[in-house]
Amino acid sequence: MGRSLTLAERVEIHAGRREGLSQRQIAERIGRPQSTISRELSRHRDQAGNYLPVLAHARARQDRRRPKPFKLVANPELAAHVEAAMDQGWSPKLIADMLAREHPGEQTWRVSHETIYQALFVQGRGLLRQDLARQLSTGRTARKPRGGVERRGPSPFRDAFTIRERPAEVEDRAVPGHWEGDLIIGAGNGSAIGTLVERSTRFVILLHLPGRHTADAVADAMIREMSKLPEHLRRSITWDRGTEMADYARIQLELNAPVFFCDPRSPWQRGSNENTNRLLRHWFEKGTDLSQHGPERLAEVAATLNARPRPTLDYNTPAQALAQLLTAA
Repeated sequence: MGRSLTLAERVEIHAGRREGLSQRQIAERIGRPQSTISRELSRHRDQAGNYLPVLAHARARQDRRRPKPFKLVANPELAAHVEAAMDQGWSPKLIADMLAREHPGEQTWRVSHETIYQALFVQGRGLLRQDLARQLSTGRTARKPRGGVERRGPSPFRDAFTIRERPAEVEDRAVPGHWEGDLIIGAGNGSAIGTLVERSTRFVILLHLPGRHTADAVADAMIREMSKLPEHLRRSITWDRGTEMADYARIQLELNAPVFFCDPRSPWQRGSNENTNRLLRHWFEKGTDLSQHGPERLAEVAATLNARPRPTLDYNTPAQALAQLLTAA
């Protein structure tokens, strides 16, 4: 077991608090010292005293980041030496190589050519005189990505949870409340319908997206529909890395459910949803305008699919399986 709490353990802490368990009982349940539970709750409760596992996990991940001080900031003498060498027309690679030869074994006088390039080009470093960049043989004042392709902006999923962080309980479908989702796209990528399927019951929810399927629109629709479910039936959501989920942080916060993202080009990691989307094409054919289907039509189709007997449910229907969970709760 790792030293840091996992998201699954934080979800268990949240569940234990909801059940009224003591810190000692929660600690026994997840196999951690009671002091760990006490420290976790004192650090990550919000102003109202609530403990939200997704938010707590995100904050803990952020706190664990310890960016190293940039070497040329920590050593002004080294920075001055680099500037003087560049004034003489030396390249960053030559500077790095000569420092290694002249100061063997002295780490304070070692710097890579990549570090020098970053000091020149990466906004926010502010370490070396910016006019030095013009002295490079390329004459560039901005760095050009390799391969001749301009880099895109930072990924909106950089801090997102990956499918490898998903609790083990999701895989065996024994615990309800874990959903898979995606969009089915209409003609010319101009319209879409959001689809959500619960892994243990195969219950389907369809999201009405009357306009463009932007991140805001998808988040609004998902929060609106899934908020109708009790908390124990919205434990997690698994999606692919489409830009329509760029507002995943708001979804997590509003639903108090983590969003896990599949690996790129790995649709089998959402197998239940992929199969559901295939079935939905009976009503929503490829190459058609999906915006013509209003919310009433989507509800009708979802009800029809949820009333279909499933061999995986011993020929019960998803609606029956979900009703049993709601009755038990």
